Amino acid sequence: MAKDAKVSDDLAQKFATEKETPYERWVAAEGLDIISAHYVQNLRTVALKPWARRGGSGVYVNHEASRTSNDCYVCEIPAGGKLAPQRQLFEEMILVLEGRGSTSVWNDAGDKITFEWNAGALFAIPLNCHHQHFNGSGQQPARFVAVTNAPPVINLYEDPDFVFNTKYDFKGRFNGEPDYFSAKGEQQGFKLVTNFVPDAVNLPLITAKERGAGGGHIRFNMAKGSMNSHISQFPIGTYKKGHAHGPGAHVIILSGEGYSMMWPEGEEPKRYDWEVGTMIVPPNMWFHQHFNTGTTPARYLAFKHEGVAIRNAQGVPKAWISKRVGGDQIDYADEDPAIRQEFEAELAKNNLKTAMDTAYEQEKETLPEKAA
Repeated sequence: MAKDAKVSDDLAQKFATEKETPYERWVAAEGLDIISAHYVQNLRTVALKPWARRGGSGVYVNHEASRTSNDCYVCEIPAGGKLAPQRQLFEEMILVLEGRGSTSVWNDAGDKITFEWNAGALFAIPLNCHHQHFNGSGQQPARFVAVTNAPPVINLYEDPDFVFNTKYDFKGRFNGEPDYFSAKGEQQGFKLVTNFVPDAVNLPLITAKERGAGGGHIRFNMAKGSMNSHISQFPIGTYKKGHAHGPGAHVIILSGEGYSMMWPEGEEPKRYDWEVGTMIVPPNMWFHQHFNTGTTPARYLAFKHEGVAIRNAQGVPKAWISKRVGGDQIDYADEDPAIRQEFEAELAKNNLKTAMDTAYEQEKETLPEKAA
């Protein structure tokens, strides 16, 4: 793993007053913890604390490497309960982990929309709109995970009252459209422009051979926000190409079982096993690679902000482009042989064999020449 770059206590003391940010002070004032981790085994079972202001319970999950770009929190609505209304000058995208319920969204003009959701639903809160979440079950709690760009906003203004109580309707984001949260959308290449996905686990995807090993991919732009997300899926007995990108991508496993490898360039990879509900957050420009060792296709959702996608002059994320031509994706032909050996050994534990031979051969047809 990367060295922690620790310095003397004397030098650290000189920077002590700069360590804590306005955002971190705000989370502490909310009475919540920040789990400083880039791996959480299961968001559905992670421990929560009472969140008095919102009327539920919650925890923030932020690795230091991404805490100033975007954040993540898990929130639970008690059985038969609801959260307090809120509005905010930052964007928010939500995945429902467990339960069923509804959400109301309205603006100062009085336009109000209410829609229902179940586990697996994916949606975004329009910027600075009032919103309130309701649990539709009287017996079971409902739990969701959200990613927002609150850190730079709170750090910029350092005024929670301004962030949460400014009266202004961004009519270009939400203007009371009756079908705003209907399950419709416009497909633009890989990108689906929509505000609500009722079932992210079973949403049809688009073939994405560039990521390796077949599988599918779809990207989202929701509520006309600057944050975005994508879903990727890959078949049984396969794995994705290793790649690196900017900070703040929160990868949540939607189906399947397997593991991921993460490492800073030049160091040994570390393994993280996953199941449905696991979250992995690769630090800035760490390489990472996902492996399906289960008996079903594996699917994950990645919440992120646009700064993650470092692009070339054509607008293509460099994480999709071979390192041989200046990108940040490792071709199968260039990976450490130990990667394949470990993958095949893990498959054998489930009485499975690799399905990667075709992917290796297909890559040769378009593989750029290695630079001298």
